[in-house]
Amino acid sequence: MKKSSIVNMILAALSAAFIAVCSWITIPFTIPFTLQTFAIFCVLTVFGAKIGLCGITVYILLGLVGLPVFSGFRSGAGTLLGATGGYIIGFLFIGIIFAISQKIFGEKPLAQILSLFVGLVICYAFGTVWFWAVYADSTGKMTLAAAFSVCVLPFVIPDIVKLLLAALIAKKLKPVIKKLRS
Repeated sequence: MKKSSIVNMILAALSAAFIAVCSWITIPFTIPFTLQTFAIFCVLTVFGAKIGLCGITVYILLGLVGLPVFSGFRSGAGTLLGATGGYIIGFLFIGIIFAISQKIFGEKPLAQILSLFVGLVICYAFGTVWFWAVYADSTGKMTLAAAFSVCVLPFVIPDIVKLLLAALIAKKLKPVIKKLRS
């Protein structure tokens, strides 16, 4: 096995671990305010789409099989199928949009920031519709607008700040990671 393959596997594992640790840093709210999105943005911008997507996938799979990696130390299929599970699955959309952008535009910082923002909007949309469907099914009526106001509006500004902070961190860490990979 080549050194670069081993390094990439280690970086993907570290990505999953970083996302898990950031998910445990929680401010309770209807949809918990965590640093998960910050971690998603960091692993994608620092390590690139391939390793970042792999880390996101490993993180989700670890939670699915029962390791307490989700916010509040939760795990399992019940969490993924529950009201907030759409946001966790939505992290994959952020990675996929980032990967498409990286393939088209390379590692241009503005393209990366815009692709992360577009991915975040898609994650919000998917997660909110999921939340609305599960919440309305389990507790009664809720409008989609009400779900949006609870699940998205409080998080837009903090998530944009996390996105920009991740972009700044990536600018500093990318040269270090490139040396590690070579």
